[in-house]
Amino acid sequence: MAVIRDVEVVVFDVLGTLVDEPSGIRAGIREAVPTSDEAHVDELLALWQRYGERQQQRIGQGNRAYANTAVIDAEAAQLVVARAGFTDPPTVARLATAGQRLPPWGDSLAGLEQLSRHFPVLGLSNAAHTALLRLNAHAGLRWHQALSAETVQAYKPAPAVYQLAVDTAGCAPDRVLMVAAHAWDLRGAQAKGMRTAYVHRPVGDPPTGRDDFDGRFDGLEELVVALTGR
Repeated sequence: MAVIRDVEVVVFDVLGTLVDEPSGIRAGIREAVPTSDEAHVDELLALWQRYGERQQQRIGQGNRAYANTAVIDAEAAQLVVARAGFTDPPTVARLATAGQRLPPWGDSLAGLEQLSRHFPVLGLSNAAHTALLRLNAHAGLRWHQALSAETVQAYKPAPAVYQLAVDTAGCAPDRVLMVAAHAWDLRGAQAKGMRTAYVHRPVGDPPTGRDDFDGRFDGLEELVVALTGR
């Protein structure tokens, strides 16, 4: 197992890395459309995910003005509503906030708690400020500070988002470790000079043979040992 030294601050991606985003959105869709079978729920989830990814890409490419995740999720919910064929306003409104009710992975809470005894621990998420606040509360995530990409009006992997984390950490980028289940996220952090650790999750984006991260781990227990020796 890799040992990671000379780190002062640990920064975590949130969506997918510490919480299971697809499961949370799927649960919201199932609640909104209780008569749907699993295949239909999966279809509606894919519609939501494709829309969100595409809108963030459009913003990153300069083809759409910045809109936070609350706006994009509300738009995605409207697509699901149109496809599923229901119009009840309270149900639509609750579905739009499904991204704020995401379950943590089984090792997330203990891993954060253990690392926070040794390092300042930051969250760095594409989720909007208010969405991140409620997501953290629902999942029970405890941070020294949670940062939203909304602060810089951009989405990862835009360099400004990682710079926000480095500036908040208050130390050199190579003393800041970015932890994520998405290789694309870690590549963005590397480009800003940050250290990187990949943690496997079923919904993540695994590294390729060309990726050279400081460590690759099957879960947060291994990451804790690599950073603390315990």
